[in-house]
Amino acid sequence: MKLTVKRKNDEMVRAKRIKPRKSESKANLTNLKILSLDIASTTGWAMSETEYGTWNLKTRKDESMGMKLIRFRGKLDEMYEIMKFDLVLYERPAGRFKNSIIHEAKLIAIAEEWCERNKVEYRSYSATEIKKFATDKGNAGKPLMIKAAKEKLGYTGNDDNEADALWMLKLAQRDLNIS
Repeated sequence: MKLTVKRKNDEMVRAKRIKPRKSESKANLTNLKILSLDIASTTGWAMSETEYGTWNLKTRKDESMGMKLIRFRGKLDEMYEIMKFDLVLYERPAGRFKNSIIHEAKLIAIAEEWCERNKVEYRSYSATEIKKFATDKGNAGKPLMIKAAKEKLGYTGNDDNEADALWMLKLAQRDLNIS
């Protein structure tokens, strides 16, 4: 339990580094570039309401789990070359299925290590926070998240990973007082 508390405190310290101070103008943060990730075998990503997609990280039958991790690191490198982002967002793992939590935790470890190495800030949100922000229901299902993204964000796709990444991006923009 202490590890969780320490982890939360570390995250708050990093978040405070990027939150605007009263003396800072809103204009200073409007240039903040954010990459939002819904990390899984099919990872949803978003950089704006019009720039989003998915990465297929699934392993082939002749590959080890390590290939998925290498592929994920490569995608982060590729995105960073396209747009030098300042902040990475991701959803904290939760649920009842320990194998999926372990799997997601490995990918998150890669993301955090990548961020530390490249001096990019990172922040996580719980699934409940994201769903409540998007739909006012902390237990909203995938179809409702997609529907809300279509209605409120003009999302044109049908992928829950993309929709979640878009909602996380909007949540961070609200938290940081940027549009």
